[in-house]
Amino acid sequence: MELDEYQKRAAKFDFFEPCSDMKSPGLIEKVLGLAGEAGETADKVKKIIRDKDGHVSEEDRDALVKELGDVLWYVANVARYLDASLSEVAETNLNKLGSRKKRGKLRGSGDER
Repeated sequence: MELDEYQKRAAKFDFFEPCSDMKSPGLIEKVLGLAGEAGETADKVKKIIRDKDGHVSEEDRDALVKELGDVLWYVANVARYLDASLSEVAETNLNKLGSRKKRGKLRGSGDER
């Protein structure tokens, strides 16, 4: 599935009307949802490391794929609220990473390295 097609289809499950105002209840709900789902994903990985010595079973994999789907839904909708397509987000990210790699700055910290 293409990213922009996913974004369009994912929008059908949003209860709010998109608005780029940072005080928009819909946008705030999406950003908080993204943080929550990313946290749930991290928690599942933590438990796999802690309880299963890092071994990922098929059940674990399926659960992580579902959580990543939730993360993707929120990313798609935050981008939509900002009037950005998922393909724009993806392309911008790859360009940023390519620039960092070319300059030997993949490691380290800071957004503008």
